[in-house]
Amino acid sequence: MKNIAFYIASRYLLAKKGSTAVTFITWLSVGAMMVAVTAMFVIISVFSGLETLNKDLISNLHADLTLKSASGKTVKDLDKVTSVLKNNKAISSFSRVIEEKVYVNYKGKGDIAYLRGVDSAYIKVNPIDKDVFYGTYPSFKYSNEVLMETNLHNRLSIPIDSTSNYATIFMPKPGTGIINKEEDIYNKRDFLVTGVFPGKDQLDSYIIAPIELTEELLSLPKKSAYQIVIKLKNPENADAVKQSLINSLGKNIEIKTKEEENAAFWKMINTEKMFIYLIFALVIFITTFNLAGAIIILQLDKKEQSRSLISLGFPIRHLRMTYFYTGLLIVISGVISGLIVGTILCYFQLYTEFFRANEILPFPVKIVGKNYLIVASTASLFGIIISWFFSKISKDYITKS
Repeated sequence: MKNIAFYIASRYLLAKKGSTAVTFITWLSVGAMMVAVTAMFVIISVFSGLETLNKDLISNLHADLTLKSASGKTVKDLDKVTSVLKNNKAISSFSRVIEEKVYVNYKGKGDIAYLRGVDSAYIKVNPIDKDVFYGTYPSFKYSNEVLMETNLHNRLSIPIDSTSNYATIFMPKPGTGIINKEEDIYNKRDFLVTGVFPGKDQLDSYIIAPIELTEELLSLPKKSAYQIVIKLKNPENADAVKQSLINSLGKNIEIKTKEEENAAFWKMINTEKMFIYLIFALVIFITTFNLAGAIIILQLDKKEQSRSLISLGFPIRHLRMTYFYTGLLIVISGVISGLIVGTILCYFQLYTEFFRANEILPFPVKIVGKNYLIVASTASLFGIIISWFFSKISKDYITKS
């Protein structure tokens, strides 16, 4: 009997002959479901692409692990910390970092910048030297050679690798008391730019310099660090390595993973993604009422045939199953066709980059398996609920005139 119910349902959907109204409303429901599923799949794929893009954008900003002092700016017991890091086999490399806000001046042009002092091992943690598109990465032979972010460089117009064109960094001095002369206000040091790199909005107005320069400007002792950035052999083990280091070094240090360093950023991205999902889930839910309309019109149109089937001994529960299967077939047809069309649109964007966020950046798209599962599950859930609810036709409705 159940096979008969499914066969009748498939005939309602696929038969060439029948009521024009039923055929129209049925395929309209399939089309509406297809459009909603396509839209949801494309938008979620775009957000997956944005997620990957954002990970690339912040890859130069935070290491796998970042170690800081739990109290104060400078890392205490640096020799002990360095020894523990060297002996940890899960760590690939690490680098000392000191970062402060500074004022930069070149021939009357001034700007606020972020000075990041690093040691020579920094490029093993963050290969920023590969992003240098003009000039060269500092050799670290001299403490006054720096790498500058391109937007900051354009604003100041400092010549690249010129031994006769020096700019000046000003670092305010901490302390209290009466200011008697200019040197009481700040430390300053002349520097030259060896190359420029793209900041990608995350490192905007940054200057990468030898850590000796920041130590000198801040009047810090040698071998100081505000933080230590760490590269792991396997970034997926970040949480385990973090706990191991905390156990070895105690509570005087604070360690954060890349995700924890960007917690607010990822919370914003995930919140936006959730809201977009809920909005399109609501769109699909509203779309399924076309499915309800199709089932109701089918019941009205096929009332006489249903009465004949009941008279011949066809159980009412199997008649209900017939309408449920009809709704289910509509949902399956809409979901499958929607996912196919959505996939085609995503591949079209990937290969042509036709749709653009601006003149340079095309909308990023990433096709992942879980997106198919999310969209199909959402549409199927609403479709099954609506089909089940509206297939509950009563026997009195069929038998009474």
